[in-house]
Amino acid sequence: MEHEAQFAADAALVSRALLDTVPEDAGVVGEAMRYSLVNGGKRIRPVLTLAFCRLFGGTPEAALPLGLALELVHSYSLIHDDLPCMDDANLRRGKPACHKKFGEATALLAGDALLTQSFLIISQAALPAEVRCKAAALLAQAAGAQGMIGGQMEDIALERRAATAEELRGMNLKKTGALLRAACLSGCYAAGADAGGCAAAEEFSQAIGLHFQIMDDILDVTGDGRRLGKPVGGDEAKGKSTWVRALGLEGAKDCASDLVKRAKQALAACGGAEYLLWLTEYLAARTS
Repeated sequence: MEHEAQFAADAALVSRALLDTVPEDAGVVGEAMRYSLVNGGKRIRPVLTLAFCRLFGGTPEAALPLGLALELVHSYSLIHDDLPCMDDANLRRGKPACHKKFGEATALLAGDALLTQSFLIISQAALPAEVRCKAAALLAQAAGAQGMIGGQMEDIALERRAATAEELRGMNLKKTGALLRAACLSGCYAAGADAGGCAAAEEFSQAIGLHFQIMDDILDVTGDGRRLGKPVGGDEAKGKSTWVRALGLEGAKDCASDLVKRAKQALAACGGAEYLLWLTEYLAARTS
């Protein structure tokens, strides 16, 4: 219960602070930004930022701006993912996708605005200049052609044929894993963690990033559309390459289980990681 309460408190802290990142005079674009941020899910990325900062002796206040910046980028990516030229999704977590609510042009611009606002948030953080520069560079790399955007392009290319597990691994480490890596390392930076701490965070993030995508693929087959907030079976209908398609359902589940073990092993060298171990189990058991 203690860890559940901590998670709820962290997620609530992030959710409250997120709305303050949108300029009050942003008009309809601002409305679309807020709409997408409010419909933001579990706040896993900023929660991980706060958790790793605490693990290495930092404060939530120090890490919060970096976590907020990551959530802005994540929200922007979801807006763009739902557009007709990408996944062409009408729902996001049970509500109309941003482009269905505000139109494609406004949704596109709202996503762009969230992305650019993230770097303003980092630049204004009450952290040493060196930490702000490292965090900004980390996020830019994670969100760009070497990370999330590059992974998305590979995902589009793999729609034309069945991908191998190794190809999926490389794509997922960019598309999903890069932002999770940035989340964990940002917390380390805010706390001034040493090289060993950063290495543990990176190993954890790689395992949990792959696990996150495998679970998404599994839930698209086995999940409840009401819990997911979107229809299930969409990946198969579109002929997308998934872990279930590459390994079979049971093989994908086994792989996900192995990755949870790897994530826990990465934390083993860090004292006081009970909350992060609980978070790992929480992510492993998710149904939406």
